[in-house]
Amino acid sequence: MRKLPFDTVLIANRGEIAVRVIKTLRELELRSAIVYHALDAGAPAVSMADTAIAVSGRTPVAAYLDTAQIIAAAREANAGAIHPGYGFLAENADFARAVVESGFTFVGPTPESIQLMGDKIRARNFAQRNGIPVVHSAIEEDDPASFIMRARSIGAPLLVKASAGGGGKGMRIARDLDTLEDAIAEARSEAQRYFGDGRLYIERYIEELRHIEVQVLGDSFGSVVHLFERECSVQRRFQKVIEEAPASTISPRLRQRICEAAVRIARAANYRNAGTVEFIVDGGDFYFLEMNTRLQVEHPVTEMITGIDIVAEQLYLAGGHELRFSQSDIVSKGHAIEARMCAEAPERGFSPTTGKVLVLEYPGGPGLRIDTGISQGQQITTAFDSLLAKVIVHADTRNEAALKVERVMRELVLLGCETNASFLARVLADEQFLSGQVHTGYLDENPQLAAGESPSDLSTFLAAAALLTRPVCDSADAVPELHASLGGWRNA
Repeated sequence: MRKLPFDTVLIANRGEIAVRVIKTLRELELRSAIVYHALDAGAPAVSMADTAIAVSGRTPVAAYLDTAQIIAAAREANAGAIHPGYGFLAENADFARAVVESGFTFVGPTPESIQLMGDKIRARNFAQRNGIPVVHSAIEEDDPASFIMRARSIGAPLLVKASAGGGGKGMRIARDLDTLEDAIAEARSEAQRYFGDGRLYIERYIEELRHIEVQVLGDSFGSVVHLFERECSVQRRFQKVIEEAPASTISPRLRQRICEAAVRIARAANYRNAGTVEFIVDGGDFYFLEMNTRLQVEHPVTEMITGIDIVAEQLYLAGGHELRFSQSDIVSKGHAIEARMCAEAPERGFSPTTGKVLVLEYPGGPGLRIDTGISQGQQITTAFDSLLAKVIVHADTRNEAALKVERVMRELVLLGCETNASFLARVLADEQFLSGQVHTGYLDENPQLAAGESPSDLSTFLAAAALLTRPVCDSADAVPELHASLGGWRNA
């Protein structure tokens, strides 16, 4: 085990990613500290951490965005490094700079890299200067007065995007030119609300495109490697639902070209730490989309096919070490699929759901990994992102992996809050998905996948009834709540 210049790491995040980081810190015999809002007081990450420090804010999310409180917490915990996870401040260059200027190690790229690649317009221009193809577009700040005219000249359909966007926010499709100005207004308003930055650009919208991304690692000595690619084409409203590695049905030659392009971009940017370069693929052509200067939600599928702990590598690279392997050392084995279980009701337009987790049980089995940040008895609210858990499976083949994830989604039991588990199971068993012929519009083209069984389906009812016959609850107080839930399903 290599020595690091810090022995305690503060996690400036919550939920499953905080649990994920803590597990690696334990493996490396490092201490963990975490900040938490009162709503997360009973969350697994808070109880797992060696030190937990409360933060507050005007809203729960604001608490996790408060740089001053986070840095104060790091000092209180005697931490030497801060890991931002993903979301919140993970891609905020000002936060990274404040961390470094306060004397802590930032577990991520340099503030300069975040500033360069985190701004979509700047990153797009940088990729183009380095010979990476980009989709034909119009950038507002080039000439605001002619922005709409230049966008119209591209022709419909068009995709309006926020320069500071992420997670599907600040994006609108204009399928005909008559709706373009409304799409611009909506995208700008959302971008300003979420990112405080209303700058936009517009690009040609490619129907039935594929979303392929490449995991890269870079050290402070100029070395960059890729850990192969991930397929992220199963999306809803620009947000990923199911991810896998490697990508299915792309040729070895196209895979090589995409991975080499990702390494070229990272090397040109003097990129350090873990990052992801994202591309859209249209037939045999590919175009640069963006670079995420952080750990990705879907990083586990890459870990499963390579055997590399990406969080451990982040810590070593942040600690000034060289990469531990060359490109030829990295081998991809088998196939991995990740499905995101969220608190939402697909049959009701994916509306957010809430409730107390009365019973939570996951099945087990070889090649199965579940990253979760919730526990039995926890209250699920709409204060944060709806992600509850990620079910990740590794198998010899893609079909085997898909069937394993489907089985987990059918067999897991979460009572007290509706989830999208049945919807995910239907997608994983769908013939089009199993054939690998998916694209970013796949779910929109198959609305029947969302309109399947409701939470009152027989299998869930029987599972809940069986649980009532044995002592699975934290206390007897939960039993009446389970009876009430069953009564509601019976009358549904």
